[in-house]
Amino acid sequence: MKNTRFPNVVEFEVTGSYGLFSDPVTRVGGEKCTYQIPTYEALKGIIMSIYWKPTLIWVVDAVRVMNPIQTEVKGIRTVKYSPIKKNVTNDLSYYTYLKDCRYQVRAHFEWNENRPELTQDRNENKHHEIAKRMIRKGGRRDIFLGVRECQGYVEPCAFGEGAGAYDGTPQLAFGLMYHGITYPDEAYSAETKNRMTANFWYPVMEKGVITFLRPEECPLHKTLREMEQKPFGQALNNFSGLSEFGR
Repeated sequence: MKNTRFPNVVEFEVTGSYGLFSDPVTRVGGEKCTYQIPTYEALKGIIMSIYWKPTLIWVVDAVRVMNPIQTEVKGIRTVKYSPIKKNVTNDLSYYTYLKDCRYQVRAHFEWNENRPELTQDRNENKHHEIAKRMIRKGGRRDIFLGVRECQGYVEPCAFGEGAGAYDGTPQLAFGLMYHGITYPDEAYSAETKNRMTANFWYPVMEKGVITFLRPEECPLHKTLREMEQKPFGQALNNFSGLSEFGR
C-alpha cells in the first residue's frame, strides 16, 4: 500500500480518546454531531500542526480506520449567545463524539505555487526530513481530533500494517460529506483565487481505507466569501498595511 508517486510521503498514526469531525456550518446552533470518519480538513490540520511552512501545501492521500466506529453523547454546558433571562448565561447542549479513535494517515507535500516569493525555500529533502522528525517528536503543536477538547497523539507507522477493524469490509459509503476549505493561499484556479471555498464529496471506505480526492477534484464547491491572501517573505515588506505599521 506504499505510495510511490510522490517521494516526500509521510505516514503516521493518530490516536485519541475522543474526536469530533463535522461540517463547520452545523456547529453554529450550539449542538455538535460528528461524522463517522475524519474529514480531509481535520487530517490536514493535524499534519499542519506536526509541521507546516507557507512554502508547501500538504495533501492528504488516505486514511485507514483502525478501531470500530462508535459514538458517545455528552451533555455540555455552553455559554448562551443571547441570554433570554437575566443572569442566565449558560445552556445545556448535547455533543456527539467519536470514541476511542485510531487512524493511520498517509500524506505528501507539494510546493505552493501561490508563493513565488518563497522559491528559495523549496528544498524537498530538508522539509521531508523535518516533517518525519516532527512526527517522531509528536508534532510541533498540540494535536486535536477535530475540536480543541479532543486531544490527539501522533507517532510514526507504516500505512497498512497491523489489523484494522474494517479490513474485511469490502465497501462502505458515507454519502455527501464536507471535505475541506480551500483558502486563497492554496488557490488552484481563477474561481478560488482571493476566495474562501468549501468543498464537498462522497467518500467510500474500501477494506478500512478511504482514499481522498484532491480539493480540486471534489464534485461540489461553494464559494463562502472574498478573502485576501496572507503575505509572507518579500510580499510582507510590500504589504502597505504592515509597512505603515512598521514606520
